[in-house]
Amino acid sequence: MFDFRVVSGRASKVLAQKVADKLEMELSPVSLKNFSDGEIWAKYEENVRGEDLFIIQATNAPADNLLELLILIDAAKRASARRVTAVIPYFGYARQDRKDQPRVSITAKLVANLITRAGADRVISIDLHSAQIQGYFDIPFDHLYASPVILKRLLQIDITNTSVCSPDVGGVKTARSYAKKLGTELVLAHKIRDDNKVEIMKVIGNVAGRNIIIVDDIVDTASSFVECAKTLKEAGANRIMGACVHPVLSNNAIKKIENCGIVDKLIVTDTIPLKNSSPVLEEVSISELLAEAIVRTHNNSSISCLFDIIR
Repeated sequence: MFDFRVVSGRASKVLAQKVADKLEMELSPVSLKNFSDGEIWAKYEENVRGEDLFIIQATNAPADNLLELLILIDAAKRASARRVTAVIPYFGYARQDRKDQPRVSITAKLVANLITRAGADRVISIDLHSAQIQGYFDIPFDHLYASPVILKRLLQIDITNTSVCSPDVGGVKTARSYAKKLGTELVLAHKIRDDNKVEIMKVIGNVAGRNIIIVDDIVDTASSFVECAKTLKEAGANRIMGACVHPVLSNNAIKKIENCGIVDKLIVTDTIPLKNSSPVLEEVSISELLAEAIVRTHNNSSISCLFDIIR
């Protein structure tokens, strides 16, 4: 029996339950509700004084998910929890991680400040959009990768005559690590952005007659993903599938992928709960990864073995 507590916000209830099942323990009860005006109210339903507490809550849209995490952290500290670790499967607002034009906010830093000031003692997160965000925190930050989970599934598929593709220059490092682990070639879809409309310009590498796995950290509107798939198909690619960690899948993203008719499958993790099911989506769980990270954090053991991504 573990001598720590795991609680869940409403954004990650299914994932948190999977983590609890892996740990063979019950989630600690917490009451969460919205008042008639929308304000959030939280109460721990059992004593957490002196406890090592892990709060699992993704901070994807709506913004109430982030606010709920802050309220849960604050409530835990006011209830005298000994240590509070924010387990954030998907770290929202991470894409605004620098001041790339005048008069804009660095929201990733703002969110880091909010979590720290709320009282978190430690943060665990999965596949940050930019690894530099760890440096925005003045508390310990454990940055885990979902690649072992995704690679485990990919290795169960016939990857003969397959190449791994990065849909942009920024994702080359991650795509290269997947290609190395899978023993496949690496190709790059080079693109330019114009007023948020993505245009794929060319493919670097040989894709003719080959099966392609498009690897990315996030699929949001799916515009980049679909345009990349179309360009690869036009370049002579055979079967095309995708793998991403965070299935944001905003608006009609799933329909875009289904309607393009050239993507066999998109493998995603459960860092964000899927809004809708689809034959093209396959979900793999990071619950075992998080459960192991929680145990090792509680025991003050090394978690470096969980940073299993081949660079």
